[in-house]
Amino acid sequence: MELPAVNLKAILLVHWLLTTWGCIVFQGAYAWANFTILALGVWAVAQRDSIDAISMFLGGLVATVFLDIVHISIFYPTAGLTDTGRFGAGMAILSLLLKPFSCCLVYHMYRERGGFLRPSQERSAYQTIDSPEAPTEPFASLEGRGHASQGY
Repeated sequence: MELPAVNLKAILLVHWLLTTWGCIVFQGAYAWANFTILALGVWAVAQRDSIDAISMFLGGLVATVFLDIVHISIFYPTAGLTDTGRFGAGMAILSLLLKPFSCCLVYHMYRERGGFLRPSQERSAYQTIDSPEAPTEPFASLEGRGHASQGY
C-alpha cells in the first residue's frame, strides 16, 4: 500500500492547531513537549535535504506519543469540565490519535531524504586517514614550472 503524498507543512499545521487547542486544558509539560517537537518540524521544513532534521522530528513525534499518553491519563480533569475544557481535551486526544499516522508519513519522508544506508551508499566519497593509497605530492607541479626548490 502506497502512502499518500502529504506535505510536511500540512502535518505541522494540523498538529500545531490541535496542540494549541489541547493547551486549553493541558498546560505546562504538554505544551513544552509538543511545541518543541513542532519547532523541530519547522527545522525539517527549512532544511529540505537534512536527514538530521527529519530524523529528530520523527524521533520527537514518537516520543510525544508516549508523553501525551502519560500526560493526558494523569492530568485529565474529571470534575467540573466545561464545554471548552471538553473541546480542548478532545483536540489533545485527536492529536494523539493522529500522531502514529503522522509518524508513518514522516518516516516515508525520512526514507526519501536518504535515511538508512542502502548497500550502494555504504562507500563514502571522502578519503579516510587510514587509506592505503599514497598521498600525492602537493608541490610537484611547482617544481616543473621553474620554481627552484629550497634545500635546507
